[in-house]
Amino acid sequence: MPRFSVIVPAYKVQAYLHECLASVLEQSFTDLEVIAVDDGSPDACGEIIDEFAARDARVIPVHLDENVGLGRARNAGLKHATGDYVLFLDSDDSFTPGALRAIADRIKETGSPDVLLFDYARTFWDGREVRNQFAHLLSQEGAAPFQLADRPGLLKLLMVVWNKAYHREFIEREGFSFPPGYYEDTPWTYPVLMASETIATLDRVCVHYRQRRQGNILGTTSRKHFDIFDQYERVFEFLDQHPDLDAEWRAVMFRRMVDHLSTLYTKRGRLPRRSRAEFLRRARQHYARYRTPGAAVSRRTRLRHALVRLGSHRTYRTLWTALRVKQRVGRYAAAARRTLRAAALQLHYRIQLRLPVRADAAVFASYWGRGHGCNPGALEEAFREHAPHVRTAWIAAPEHHHTIPTATRRLTPGTAAYWTALARSKYLVNNVNFDRRLVKRPGQVMIQTQHGTPLKKMGLDLQDHPAAARGTDFGQLLRSVDKWDYVLSANRHSTLVWERVFPSSYTTLEYGYPRNDRLHRASPADVALIRAGLGIPEDAVAILYAPTHRDYRVTQRLPLDLERMLRTLGPRFVILSRAHHTYGEPLTRASGARLVDVSDHPSVESLCLAADALVTDYSSLMFDYACLDRPIVVHADDWEAYEASRGTYFDLRSFPPGAVARSEDELIDIFATGHWRGSRSAQLRAAFRARFCAYDDGRAGERVVRHVVLGERPQAPGPDAALPHQTPTPESHISPHPTGS
Repeated sequence: MPRFSVIVPAYKVQAYLHECLASVLEQSFTDLEVIAVDDGSPDACGEIIDEFAARDARVIPVHLDENVGLGRARNAGLKHATGDYVLFLDSDDSFTPGALRAIADRIKETGSPDVLLFDYARTFWDGREVRNQFAHLLSQEGAAPFQLADRPGLLKLLMVVWNKAYHREFIEREGFSFPPGYYEDTPWTYPVLMASETIATLDRVCVHYRQRRQGNILGTTSRKHFDIFDQYERVFEFLDQHPDLDAEWRAVMFRRMVDHLSTLYTKRGRLPRRSRAEFLRRARQHYARYRTPGAAVSRRTRLRHALVRLGSHRTYRTLWTALRVKQRVGRYAAAARRTLRAAALQLHYRIQLRLPVRADAAVFASYWGRGHGCNPGALEEAFREHAPHVRTAWIAAPEHHHTIPTATRRLTPGTAAYWTALARSKYLVNNVNFDRRLVKRPGQVMIQTQHGTPLKKMGLDLQDHPAAARGTDFGQLLRSVDKWDYVLSANRHSTLVWERVFPSSYTTLEYGYPRNDRLHRASPADVALIRAGLGIPEDAVAILYAPTHRDYRVTQRLPLDLERMLRTLGPRFVILSRAHHTYGEPLTRASGARLVDVSDHPSVESLCLAADALVTDYSSLMFDYACLDRPIVVHADDWEAYEASRGTYFDLRSFPPGAVARSEDELIDIFATGHWRGSRSAQLRAAFRARFCAYDDGRAGERVVRHVVLGERPQAPGPDAALPHQTPTPESHISPHPTGS
């Protein structure tokens, strides 16, 4: 008896079926059977299913003589299921890597519940992935398992069959099956959730829900959408047969039904034009038939419920048109207000430009309005320490204000205070460019800190790499460069690159990067405190995984199965996963204490201090992490594609900071055998540090302030100066055999 029976019905999906079945069979969790049902498909679906069955004994092919529809095809699959748990997967969707392992582990943790709900992400043809907007409802906090009454908000989730795992004994005991029809998921999912005595959740994306450009049956214009009425009749028949559930859930189901009917009615392109009045009359009949006392509705949906109750197509259409006109007028009015506000702010800015520059004021920003950090953040701290007479302010979006020190003034982009600071502060510090409308005044000093040592092509060098340039206005870029007075450089390599790709009359300060000062000043006690805050056990080996942005990809793609890596390396390893800041989502969902998503952590320097080793691909973080003299492993599985699309200044594989892995298996082997911290890795790291870290001694920020603000000419360590061995984390917890072998 396998642990899982995965039922995949297939009809006219030959272009997607191979990917779907492969996503199941290639899971790291292998105790499963796949029941692939050919629902009389006229294309090659049946042949594809037979090909998979011939290669893998876990595939059970089922061929139906005629097309019976999705619900009955699932029923045919259920007859062959022998697994402890049943899962359904639509044949144009796919499981994410490691999904079944995570589901199996969560089922075990929660005592084998009747139903386990997990998350999904919509995937689009252009590569975008959008996670379910109600993902927060799948939180694993609190008691588990539980009943639906304990967390009724779960009914807000998409009511589909494929985002759940069902205990087969529970399904058979209750006699659940799928009815025919268009909306067959409705009379399955609601009764299943209401009847289940034990429910658990898994806060992890397990299914990629493909959003097809065409061909989604629920998105077509058809009278088949009238099927929704029959399906809700089945839901209420179920409640009539279960009086104990009827008393608790009838009012909730009534509200859900009315919401569903009104949504379907108002959705453009669903109902044929001449059938809309008939649909609303049927909705009114269902409203009257199933109306339940106590079914209170929210203020937001009260009007929609009232119109369904009235059932007048003309009234609904009139009110809906009036509402749309009101919304359009509101949008025009809002646009006019924004235009007037922008004009008023620019007038305010022009007035401020005529007032004196404040010699005791400095304004800082980083990464287009993100929080306090990077080189500008370290330099702001150096200003307060070494030039306390200069008042500092930080520009950041409101959601990042909590990262700004209390001694620093907070500024929100686009406000009057923001424009005043840009107009009148003597010192302007950023690691990217300020607003292009900024007017550089005589007496103002602009410091461009940069935000990394360049491995990839930058500035004017991108003219030969259009995929990376993405329509960059190089003329505007050079106009911004002409405003710079000083540019910070971490090493001679950076100096030579900056002065060529950003040509102008600024002064280069080859003093090292201020953001690395903290890496040299941290004590073992500081590091222990950071690790404790991240939940890293004292004896654990923490790996920071931080890949960079890919110009040749629309979205980020995780090239590594981090859960597999952890399973192979053993329980002493912990992975801190950090997505590049250009992506708006994490690389992976945390799964337990050993895989921690740190994408939103405000300080990458803290993460570097917490980690015993860094795994990256081509991120400039490796140049900073090398200051710590700790192991670095480069995962270069797509170097040729990256170099072709972005361009690089040297071949990292020929001059790496440590061991180089060209595949996931090689990466795991490097850690399993101990090569990640072996003598050869140490030799490579020493040469890398000598070239790129000569100025990192913990005083870069001080040197910049003394030069720019105090008018001194501090001496930086010479390129031949001996590099300090900087490892503030005790290494006693790292055994000679890191995998425990």
